[in-house]
Amino acid sequence: MRGWLWLLVVLALGGLFWWGMQRNPEELPSVLAKERRPAPDFTLPLLPPYRAEWGEAFRLADHLGKRPIVLNFWASWCYPACYEEAPILEASWRRHREEVLFVGVNTQDKQEEALRFIAQFGLTFPQVYDPRGRVGVDYGMYGVPETFFIDREGRVLARHAGAIDEATLARYLEEALR
Repeated sequence: MRGWLWLLVVLALGGLFWWGMQRNPEELPSVLAKERRPAPDFTLPLLPPYRAEWGEAFRLADHLGKRPIVLNFWASWCYPACYEEAPILEASWRRHREEVLFVGVNTQDKQEEALRFIAQFGLTFPQVYDPRGRVGVDYGMYGVPETFFIDREGRVLARHAGAIDEATLARYLEEALR
């Protein structure tokens, strides 16, 4: 009898796992974006290549209310999605850097691997390091990559799960810049 009970538990958990894997992460809701809630503040260390320009640590609250912010969560182990979007984000940052702040949040990664990724793509927008992924939890992140768009008032305007393409990024930026 005990064997059947364990079999039922394993089947139930397997079914739940299968159901969850069938969901499209782009369709998963973001309460922050849906309700236009204020962006959760954080302070994280900047990765070494950005410290000369941005300082030792980056505090989001210091930049809220000045211009829209694109907050991109990524990791070097996130292949191929993070590798696909990195050049798109960098090109957009270079075009819009005077009007929009891009910030990368390297999450649940090894710093050496993150630095290799940054060098590979020549990322020039500030990158912070969150090895435990605590900021992603505050934002309700489901996985990497995810990009959050914060408006001029410091409220979360939208969330995009998965690799962002150029057209989608342009659409969100247009909305944020209104």
